[in-house]
Amino acid sequence: MTMAYIAHPEQQQTLEWIGGGLFTILLDGQATAGQLTVGLFDVPRGEAPPFHFHTREDEVFVLLKGEALVWVGEECHKLNAGGAVYLPRNIPHGYRITSARADLLLITTPAGIEEMFRHAGRDITTPRPDGFEISRERLAEAAALRGNVIVGPAR
Repeated sequence: MTMAYIAHPEQQQTLEWIGGGLFTILLDGQATAGQLTVGLFDVPRGEAPPFHFHTREDEVFVLLKGEALVWVGEECHKLNAGGAVYLPRNIPHGYRITSARADLLLITTPAGIEEMFRHAGRDITTPRPDGFEISRERLAEAAALRGNVIVGPAR
């Protein structure tokens, strides 16, 4: 990539995510020539993805606000605001938000994981269908599209 890219809020896509949380795609693969994806979660207490691992990307997340439990393999760690986690591909992991709300910055390299979020989530600029939810089946389908493997339920 030879050009910088600036993404103003009106250019970013926000999706409804698990448990009524929000995921905003700040920078996607198109903006970064496939180098990385950057997103921001705004999620409520209890939000937790299934226990999973990525086969195509390494992941970093930074807990900007709130508290969470993070599982890396079978180890559980408490993460407070300002804490960061690096998760190389093929390492099973998960988290659970334990504070009332949390903001989580997500960075993956290379880019592409945003397509999983787009497949399972709902763009908040579209009408919300009655009873919308991200089912386990829909999430598993979206994960498989990106080479992510769900190995168990949320922890």
